[in-house]
Amino acid sequence: MKKFKLTKNSKVVNGITLHQIQALKDFSNVKKGDLGGWIEKEKNLSQENSAWVSENALVYGDAWVSGNARISGDTQVYGDTWVYGDAWVSGNARVYDNAQVYGDAEVYGDAWVYGDARVYESAWVSGNARVYDNAQVYGDAEVYGDAWVYGNAEVYGDAKVYGDAKVSDTLVYGDERNGLH
Repeated sequence: MKKFKLTKNSKVVNGITLHQIQALKDFSNVKKGDLGGWIEKEKNLSQENSAWVSENALVYGDAWVSGNARISGDTQVYGDTWVYGDAWVSGNARVYDNAQVYGDAEVYGDAWVYGDARVYESAWVSGNARVYDNAQVYGDAEVYGDAWVYGNAEVYGDAKVYGDAKVSDTLVYGDERNGLH
């Protein structure tokens, strides 16, 4: 049995018609009949497991949300992006291009993840942070504030990149801290 349907409620965003979703059964903290967020097509959200798009969140293009992932707030997920596992994208975050957010990762606030970037395991990206190009943030790493991680950079372990820090084409790991203070 399907877990959601596209409703007749629609809106146009960037020239693309999005449809509000409605739950067809109870799962996780979603109840049958609950209205969710907005998706372009049924292929944007898996009918399996507990993945859900809620509030004013938008998912479109070839973006795919699956597993137990949650998309909420005023978030936009689009392009060829994948958000899956137990990942959570919320606030005013943007995840787009070919980016992937998965595992127990969280992207929130006004953070952007794009290009071919990956945020995974238990990593957090928040505030006004940007993770892009081929950058990877994983493990228990955190990128926040106005920090940028880009190029072929990898931030992992317990590393924290924050403030106005810019990290490109390098490895930041373990207990390293990079920020302005």
